[in-house]
Amino acid sequence: MMDHIKRICIGIFKTVLKAIYCILKVFTSPKNKVLFCSRQSNDLPLDFKLIQEELDGRDTDMQYVCICRNIGSGIGDYIKFLMAMLRSMYHLATARVCVLDSYWPPVSLLKHKDSLIVIQIWHAIGKIKKSGHASVGAVSGRSTSSAKLLNMHENYDHIIAGAKVWNDYYCESFGVQEDLLLNYGLPRIDYLINTAEENRERFFRENRQLKEKKIILYAPTFRRNMEAKWDQIIDKVDYSKYALIIKNHPSQRIYGDKPTGDVHYFDDWKTMDLISVCDYIITDYSAIALEAAVLNKKTYYWAYDYDEYLANNGLNINLHEAAPGHVYADVKELLSAIDEGRYDQDVLDEYRKKYLPEDLGMSTTKICDLIMKSIREGK
Repeated sequence: MMDHIKRICIGIFKTVLKAIYCILKVFTSPKNKVLFCSRQSNDLPLDFKLIQEELDGRDTDMQYVCICRNIGSGIGDYIKFLMAMLRSMYHLATARVCVLDSYWPPVSLLKHKDSLIVIQIWHAIGKIKKSGHASVGAVSGRSTSSAKLLNMHENYDHIIAGAKVWNDYYCESFGVQEDLLLNYGLPRIDYLINTAEENRERFFRENRQLKEKKIILYAPTFRRNMEAKWDQIIDKVDYSKYALIIKNHPSQRIYGDKPTGDVHYFDDWKTMDLISVCDYIITDYSAIALEAAVLNKKTYYWAYDYDEYLANNGLNINLHEAAPGHVYADVKELLSAIDEGRYDQDVLDEYRKKYLPEDLGMSTTKICDLIMKSIREGK
């Protein structure tokens, strides 16, 4: 009964949106207008910022519209997200290019002008974990009915992918053929390479007290409908030797009760910038492992719920095969490996070769070339 009511409500909602959009499409589309939409946070994502800076550097006289709104969990958040969606509809009707880094409902739900080109850059440089259509029906995924009702991941003209080894998983996740994929990688790769030394110097200039310690960055993935056990790592780190930085996932906040002298959160620092600062990274199923690989950082995997995560969400790779010897169920054993210097660089070298895109450092240029070509030539 509830599912039937849900379908009726979504059906009415879609009908109303389509009626409004038919009117909005009457407006003229400026040739230089690029719309950026994201559900990842309420702030402008780094990849969007880097694309805009590159386009500005080409003196292209672009008009940018950025709509970034996390859906949140409260009534007020839902209302703000609805308003952001409605605002985006006008700009979808009057833009030449739309760049996304996540599912954005009006893009997939509505029928657009032939002149609009949609570029999905996603928000990770690989497909370590299953998502989108690949996780439909799973405990941590969307329901089959929701995915169908919301036209999940439809209407994309191009999808920016990472290394070619991930292509089958991009196709499965987005429900597309491989000819839509472009293996460019994300602008954040260029950023990591170009700003590593600058960020490291700035960090220690602002945090001189941490210069004498090795820094561990813990950045777990988002767990939907699963228990996060991050507090165990807080209790096990030897703070006489190490400083622990915990970086929250945008959709799952982590704060412990240790004094700030022991555990650091640095909410005003981007995760990208903290990668250049740390000596070791601990993660699990997050694509931050790929970003860490760009800077050749020693990465350990604390997969305390490996079997549960496989069952509830699913992975596209076997971590034990991708990073042999570096995957741990017990955080105490993992920290002992760090303490004893146990790390196989050959494993990381092979990981970089297999899972990172080619031509590191050229992602922003390639994406901007695509945007300029789309504006100039259309579909």
